[in-house]
Formats: sequence, structure tokens, C-alpha cells
Amino acid sequence: MKAINTMKLQFEGRSVNESFSRVAVAAFAAQLDPTMDELADIKTAVSEAVTNCIVHAYRQRIGIIYISAGIYPDNRIVIKIKDRGCGIADVKKAMEPLYTTAPQEERAGLGFAVMQSLMDRVKVLSKEGKGTTVILERRLMGKEA
Repeated sequence: MKAINTMKLQFEGRSVNESFSRVAVAAFAAQLDPTMDELADIKTAVSEAVTNCIVHAYRQRIGIIYISAGIYPDNRIVIKIKDRGCGIADVKKAMEPLYTTAPQEERAGLGFAVMQSLMDRVKVLSKEGKGTTVILERRLMGKEA
């Protein structure tokens, strides 16, 4: 199925840009007339994915984060958050709740679990030394439901 509308965005992986990313994606998703809860879920999932890029992918440096999104005729939004950071050695392990590569006192290791609880589908593609792409998918019922 072909997207009926798309958007692309790129920005520096700085903590101050995390809120920008969530608002930009929410503004794009608004054309589907989502409920406040649906919009909050999308914003939170995007925040988690972008935070992973900032904290884990680029670690102690600033890298570029890429977001693309598509709206589909069946009221689905597909959001891709991509980095060109260090990559994930073991995606399956990284997606386990409480697993983190950051010091325990800094991170809870719940980012992927949160994304999975809020979205219909979460897919993670990663290659060490090349980067990671997180694909978030959600069908919205909207205010008409």
C-alpha cells in the first residue's frame, strides 16, 4: 500500500531536540484526527526512540537523527527513526525490559518496552558500526471511533 502523505526531518542528536521531534511527528499525525491518547502514545514512542539515538547511538558525540513518516489510507502512520551511530550488537537482547548499555543509575532500560506497549508494531534494524532504524507503526481509530 502506498503512502498518501509523507514527511522527512533531520536534526542534531541533542537532548534539546527531543521535544522538537515529538511535536513535529505529532503535527504530521494530526491529519488523521487522532484522539488525545493516540497522539500522546505516538509522541511518547517517538521520544523514546529519539532518546535512544541521543544516549546510546552517538554516546559522547553529536550525530544526526533522521525521521521519516508516512500516512496510509487505512489510517496507519509509519514512523522511521534512524541514526548512523554505533549500532546494536544484539537487538533481541536490547529489546528486553530493563536491559541497558548505559550505567544502571542513569537509565531504566525500558525504552523499547514502552514503544512496544504504545504502538501496534515496533521493528528494529541495526548493524554494528553503521546505525539503527526503529520503525513504529500504529493504526489510529481517531475521534470518530
